[in-house]
Formats: sequence, C-alpha cells, structure tokens
Amino acid sequence: MHPPEPPPNQFALLRQRRFAPFFWTQFLGAANDNLFKFALVVMVTYQLQLDWLPPAMAGLAIGALFVLPFLLFSATSGQLADHWEKSGLMRLIKNLEIAIMLLGAYGFLTAHIPVLLACTFLMGLHSTLFGPVKFAYLPQVLSERELTGGTGMVEMGTFVAILLGQLAGGLLVATPGVGHRDVAIGCVLLALLGRLSAGAVPPTPATDPGLRIHWNPFSETWRNLRLAAQYPAVFRSLLGISWMWFFGATYLSQFPSLAKELLHGDEHVASFLLVIFSLGVGLGSLLCEVLSRRHVEIGLVPLGAIGMSVFSIDLYFALQGLPPSAPMALSAFLQMRAHWHAMLDLALLSLFTGMYSVPMYALIQLRSPRTHRARIIAANNILNALFMIASALIAAALLRSGVGLATLFLLTGLANLLVASYIFLLVPEYLLRCVAWVLSRCIYRFQVDGEQHLPTAGAAVLVCNHVSFIDAILLMAASPRPIYFLMDQRIFQVPLLGWLFRLGKAIPVAPRQQDEAAYVRAMAAADQVLASGDLLCIFPEGAITRDGQLQAFKGGVLKVVQQRAQAGQPVPLIPMALNNLWGSFFSRVEQGKAMVRPFRRGLWSRVGLQVGAPLDGSSLSLDALQAQVRALMRPL
Repeated sequence: MHPPEPPPNQFALLRQRRFAPFFWTQFLGAANDNLFKFALVVMVTYQLQLDWLPPAMAGLAIGALFVLPFLLFSATSGQLADHWEKSGLMRLIKNLEIAIMLLGAYGFLTAHIPVLLACTFLMGLHSTLFGPVKFAYLPQVLSERELTGGTGMVEMGTFVAILLGQLAGGLLVATPGVGHRDVAIGCVLLALLGRLSAGAVPPTPATDPGLRIHWNPFSETWRNLRLAAQYPAVFRSLLGISWMWFFGATYLSQFPSLAKELLHGDEHVASFLLVIFSLGVGLGSLLCEVLSRRHVEIGLVPLGAIGMSVFSIDLYFALQGLPPSAPMALSAFLQMRAHWHAMLDLALLSLFTGMYSVPMYALIQLRSPRTHRARIIAANNILNALFMIASALIAAALLRSGVGLATLFLLTGLANLLVASYIFLLVPEYLLRCVAWVLSRCIYRFQVDGEQHLPTAGAAVLVCNHVSFIDAILLMAASPRPIYFLMDQRIFQVPLLGWLFRLGKAIPVAPRQQDEAAYVRAMAAADQVLASGDLLCIFPEGAITRDGQLQAFKGGVLKVVQQRAQAGQPVPLIPMALNNLWGSFFSRVEQGKAMVRPFRRGLWSRVGLQVGAPLDGSSLSLDALQAQVRALMRPL
C-alpha cells in the first residue's frame, strides 16, 4: 500500500484517498468533542450557578469525565483495532457518535447538566474507540518518509479542530436566546458529516485477524502495559507523550478561568486564547516535517521540551501585576500591551508542544510491531488518561489549597524541566539525536545524497571513512534509525564527545595486538547488534585520518559480516563517505591536533554524506570495499 515515491509535501496527502477521508473523519470527531465540551464549560462557568459544580472546577471535572473512558476501555479498543478491518470499525464508531450527540442535543435544549455530563463520558468512550484505529491506520498507508508529515498533519488537524470546535462552542452557547439550540444542532451536524467522511475511507486489512478478544478491561489493561514495556524505547516514548498531555491538560482546562480571573476578559477572550494555543500546536506540528527532512526525527523532542518550560515559566511573570477590572470584550483586551506578553508566551509554548509531540507519536507508530501496534497505542491512551486525570486532580488540589492560577502554570513549567531531563537521561537517544540535529542543521549545512540506500528495517553494516571526531554524530543525523558504532576506544577519552558516545552505547574497540580481550568483546557486541536486526557502523580505517586521505582498511569489518553469514543471517554492507569535513574544527590538522581553532571554518559551511548501494559482503574483498568508499568521496 506504500507509494513508490512520497508526495512533495505533507499537504499533498490531502489529495489522496488513502489519507484525506481519514483526515477529515478524525478532524470532524475532534471538532465535535470540543464544541460539546467547551460549550458545556462556558455554560457552567458563565451562565449557570451550580453549588455542586463551581466555575473553577467545571473545566477540571468535565475534562476528567472525558478522559475516564480512556482509562477503562482503551485496552479493549486496542484489541478491536488490531482484530478488525479499520475502515469498517471507523464507520461503527461514527454511528455511535451520532447516537451520543442526539442525546446531547436533548441535554442542551433542556439545560440538563447530568445528561450533558453523561454525554461527556460517552464522547470520551467514542474517542477511546477511535484513538487506536487512528494511529494504527497511518503506518499501514504511509511510508517512513511520509509518517512524520502525516502525523504532523493529524496533530495539526486535531488542534485546529480543537480550536474551531471550542471557538464555535463558546460563540454559539453565548448567543442570547438560541445558544443552546444552536450548539445542539451543531453537534448533531458534525457527527453526521463525520460518518459521511468515514464512508470514503478505503479498506485497510486487519493486522491480527486471529486475535482473541479479552473483554475484561482490568486484566487487559495490565496486559497491554506489559506488552508495551517489552519495547523500552517505545514505552518511554509513551511516558513522554503522556507527560505532554499532563502539561497540555493543565492549560486547556484552565483557559476560561485564565480569561475570567487573571486577564479579566469575557467568553470571547477565552475563545481567543484557545485560538492562539491551538494554532501554535498546529504550526509546531507542521514544522516537524520541514525540520526533520521528512524522517522521524526525535532530536526535536528535547528542543520542544525546553521551549515548553521556558515559555510556561515566563507566562507566570507575564500574568503578574495585571490590574483588576470588569470583564473586557476582545477589542478592549487586545488594546492592553500587557496582555500581548501573555499571548506570546501561550503561542510559543504551544508551538514547542507541537514540536515535542509529533516525533514521539511517529516513533511509536514506526517501531511498534505491526501485529501489536493498535494495542500499544491503546496502552498509550491508558497512560495518557492516567496522566490527564492526575493533572486534573493535582491542579484541583493546588487551586483549593490557595495556589493561584499563575503559580500553577509556573509549577507546571518547572515540573516539565525535571520530567524532561529524567526522560532524556533514561532514553539517551533523544539527547543524542538532538545534538546531531543541532550540529547538522545549525553548525553545518549537512546534505545527504543516496539516503534511499539506508535500510528502514533489518540489520546492515554501514562502512564510512573517518574524517573527524563528529563523524558518528553526523551519521546519526542522516539515519532515521538508531546506529550502534564500533569506535576506537581512544575517542572515549575526548571530553564531552566521549560522554556522548558512552551514552549512545557505542562499542569501544582496540587493535587486537594491543588489547586482545577488548577486541574480542567488541566483535561479540557487534555481532549481537546485527543479530538483533539493528544497524552497525564501522570506520574500517581504525582511526581518524591525519592527512584527509582514505587510510588502509582493517579486516574487522569483513569478519563481522562473515560471522553473520556463518550464523545463517547474511547482512548487507552499505558504503558511505563523509565529504568536506577535512579542515574543519573537529578534524586532525596542524600537526595532528584537532579542536584547537574554533573558527577554522565558518559556521554553516557545507558538508555532505554520500551513501552507496548495498553490497554483498560475503564475496567482497577488503580492497574492493575500500574502492567503493573512495568512489563516494567527492568535493561538494
């Protein structure tokens, strides 16, 4: 189902049947969720006086009710998405949405809050069922090079739908006399349009049609979490996404109170803040494809986390010293300069939130086993629900204890710094990819030719010339998959770089005549990497070149390939060459010294990687391999 060539950009997917009907189905569902919820929040906050549901708690209570089904039924929904054909399942879920919205229409027309709260729970159930289908569908119809762009489009669409849904909900419910009726009509109409769009989604085969459904939500929830934990990089990404929802839920649930209590605005100001937040997340999501060069680039995640914290903390200071006033209309609100500081913080923290989330979602889709993908995504929804409920409970406890809303945002930003630091130390791949991203895009203009030869699945040995101390980091930036490096153990003594390579689990190796035990250990570790189906990179010169020329190759590279062939698992050799790095700050010049003149080459100078076609290592001589690499060395 993958196209031979990806479309020119992510927006071109909207012209293709494999993506467009699905995109509009999920877009309309997210818009309906938020039209309903936000209209209810505004209704309770501004229009009704309920002793048992005060305005400050309304957003938290409604948000908690909506996410509770994710906790209870995600495990079952993940099984259904793996077991059934996905387009048919989407249509069934949209039929359920129509029924729920008809009940919700009755609740709005009669102002029956218990019925509307029950519908909030049922809409959460609808989204619970749709979530695993959504993210399990994308990897079946998109290639690896399309996945970041497609996921970014879905994330952008989701937050634009949140924006439009909440904006429409706030505006409609505030219309004098007919607001509740208009909200009821809008909810039913969106449900019908969603069902119409779902009817055009093309059939998508079930990934595990023989799966036996276990209906006990508690035992299956535990089973799903254990299943996800078998894949550490994926599971820790689930935790990272769940934290993002903890962070985001704190803001989304508090916009009406933020507008009313701190910024002294009316319902339209609350809606405008949601416009800013949603557009920011959408823009950040779309930027991921451009910034990642159409690959799954998790190096953007630490950058996103830093931005989220910086602007969340700055928002606290932006909210200090605002004078009290009567509720302002939007026009009056925009005339006050102090409000622009707060709006800029909201825009930037939401943009970085989009940059943080999309690579994690794409990583989960790409690295989850095909037959278990929906259940792992269901595990993600379970964790998301736990974190969002925890967010609601913690925020409620802090607000009840007297902590102000601005202080709540400050504490959320500080907590994000701590949690993000812990995640990145626990999963060093994020930090390493971030360093590689900065180096290859901000310090150098890094160009990769022949990237189609880099395998997206399966074991392979990457063979590259060795020009500088940062060769491994640049190769990380070029590959969408993790690479394990077999490296001269002396490089591990270099400050900072040695720490990074140890963090990335590079394999230290020494010449056999110098340290036979280290050599044997390195060969065994390299063989295990290939046996696990991963990428192994070897610099067969054995050390960084001292004159810019390709040095003689050592025999270890062919030994590694021959070991795998003898084990019945032959692996290809991928020849590569780094070009235009010689003479840079990180290469050996000036009598063998490197890193002694910071401005030896200008910032953003051009460097490149040329990737050759795969070779059969079982019949290749060392001289022939060296000739293949030399042929790829060319000036830019």
